[in-house]
Amino acid sequence: MYALILAGGKGERLRPLTSDRPKPMILLAGRPILEYQLEWLRGEGVTDVVLLCGYLQEVVSSHFGDGSRWGLRIAYSVESEPLGRGGAFKKGFQLVPPDVPFVIGTNGDNVTEQPLLPLIRGHQRTGAVATIMLTSMVSPFGIARMGRGSRIRGFDEKPCLPYWLNAGIYVLSREFFKELPDRGDHETTLFPRLAECGKLYGYKSRAYWKGIDTLKDLSEVEAYLGSRMP
Repeated sequence: MYALILAGGKGERLRPLTSDRPKPMILLAGRPILEYQLEWLRGEGVTDVVLLCGYLQEVVSSHFGDGSRWGLRIAYSVESEPLGRGGAFKKGFQLVPPDVPFVIGTNGDNVTEQPLLPLIRGHQRTGAVATIMLTSMVSPFGIARMGRGSRIRGFDEKPCLPYWLNAGIYVLSREFFKELPDRGDHETTLFPRLAECGKLYGYKSRAYWKGIDTLKDLSEVEAYLGSRMP
């Protein structure tokens, strides 16, 4: 099974941590974020990975090499100029053999424990062109519970809200890549078109997931990983 991982983000909100490395190479509990994702993918049956690189790509390739240390075969798709996430996926897919019916696509800056098999089975059952892993939206704030007469009954600290977020983890059929733009973002170009014609599906995940965009996110994931250690 193949996976394409977006690994060239500049991570400007995380500077100066990204001054000398792409965002997925930021250290998380002493190891690059991307290591955790590669180990997760390998554990879920992925054998081959294409890392989609641009910004400071040499930091990625010098660390991971051919992937043998992680029990994977790793290839690199390097952009000479920014193509956008959709363009990066399209370029990287050229390194996937023609007999592979679907691939896993991910953003290289998130950590999850979601098993892949339920997403893949759902994707195959529905005949989707793309299936998106969705995760519950958690409020960044405490929410007041109101009673009668403007009385506050209590507070819920960072509750889950009745909305579902794109977790940046996908199952993508070959048709998806035929429709991608050469340059641009798949989430703002192709996903809306697929939704309109009923070819985009979602899988609601309750598993642990965290996208890392800020220093606070980084510290929260480190705390979670620390709590999981024996």
